[in-house]
Amino acid sequence: MSLGYAEKLSYIEDVGNVGMTEYFDPPHVLQEKIERLATMVKKSKHLVVFTGAGISTSCGIPDFRGPKGIWTLQREGKALPEASLPFHRAMPSLTHMALVELEKAGILKFLISQNVDGLHLRSGIPREKLAELHGNSFMEACPSCGVEYLRDFEVETIGLKETSRRCSDVKCGAKLKDTVLDWEDALPPKEMDPAEKHCRMADVVLCLGTSLQITPACNLPLKSLRGGGKIIIVNLQKTPKDKKASLVIHGRVDKVIASAMEFLKLQIPPFIRIDLFEVILTQALSIDRKYVNWTLQVASAHGRRAPLPFIKSVEVSFLDNQDYKEAILQMQPFRLKRRTMQAKSFELVLKVNFIDGCGCQSVEINIPIDFKVSIDCFNPDKDAVLQRLRDTAIQDLCCGQNAVIERTAFMMPKSEVTVYAIVTNIVQYIKTSNVLADSLSNGNVKRQRESVNGTGTSRKRSKVHRRKSRY
Repeated sequence: MSLGYAEKLSYIEDVGNVGMTEYFDPPHVLQEKIERLATMVKKSKHLVVFTGAGISTSCGIPDFRGPKGIWTLQREGKALPEASLPFHRAMPSLTHMALVELEKAGILKFLISQNVDGLHLRSGIPREKLAELHGNSFMEACPSCGVEYLRDFEVETIGLKETSRRCSDVKCGAKLKDTVLDWEDALPPKEMDPAEKHCRMADVVLCLGTSLQITPACNLPLKSLRGGGKIIIVNLQKTPKDKKASLVIHGRVDKVIASAMEFLKLQIPPFIRIDLFEVILTQALSIDRKYVNWTLQVASAHGRRAPLPFIKSVEVSFLDNQDYKEAILQMQPFRLKRRTMQAKSFELVLKVNFIDGCGCQSVEINIPIDFKVSIDCFNPDKDAVLQRLRDTAIQDLCCGQNAVIERTAFMMPKSEVTVYAIVTNIVQYIKTSNVLADSLSNGNVKRQRESVNGTGTSRKRSKVHRRKSRY
């Protein structure tokens, strides 16, 4: 059973409380401050952004010290809210995608995050420009060769422990480890060293949605001050570093960033989520060599034994052929076994049904079967294929587009593995002309998720498990 978001961060000590009260700058003050923020960002030569849990609250992921934060509710003896969607289907916020645009525009030089939700990487921030100080719930790393694996499921352990999978490099094969820190774990030099380096180089460090109370991470922005850099803090609660900042903005991060992007005349890109799965066809001749015994399996692209979290069921039917019985595969592994005359060919249809949280309910894929396994592998330009899928999804404003990104044949046993990429979510970040005017309300900057039936309001994840005392 995967650990909840609250449990994965339970190693963080509550080191004191500056105040859980939320503050909102008056609209005219907020507007003036946002203009100053945009000007400072525009003039910056080396902008570093430092993020905390507050940038993910609009994604349905709770923070810790807010009025409805994890630790606040626990102190008050209140139940934590139930989730409407699983953690692995959380989508990046407007702020996440605005940072992607700032990086593409050459303004954002480096990003430091205390979050383990993996949304910065999923949004499109380059790994080399990101330090995830506390790890990533969806990341495994090889301790031998250093290769990292970003998963579509939550890794089952924390504390840099071995997982159930191995490095896929044939020259390595070492057991992988999770990347989320436990209580006693020090911040990894791989993340901390570049974070310190860029903070020293920074002329502006923009702190978004963080209480700046967790040491030693909270002291990183202060390193910019030695070189004459400035600190900007955008947070609803007061922080211990407010007196060190050149600008403190009390407002919802999404609203502040949306307005700042308008001042900067930068567009916030949509988020397109693409997930992968494999279709594996394995065959063998019967003893009398009259039949082909074949197995069809729909599996994770992250390994045969890895979970496939976004698929609910698979329906298998056959085109123009009544000799085969249709099947509904409702439990993983999604596997179908059949026997066919050796010389026979046919076409089957896979209807892949997705879980709640995906932008479409299902997708159908036609697969011709002739039991002739080619020894040639099909390896198109993966990046080009994925970009075409994104472009088509934006143009069509709907999910479900899919394409083959790899096909590999094996002779022992005789099998063919085809990897499909499919667009499972589109999130558009809608401009609000009255962002500042409604800044005192409890609403979030609007975003929409495209679905097979049109546009629906994105559902929020609020589920967390109760915090354990220790592991």
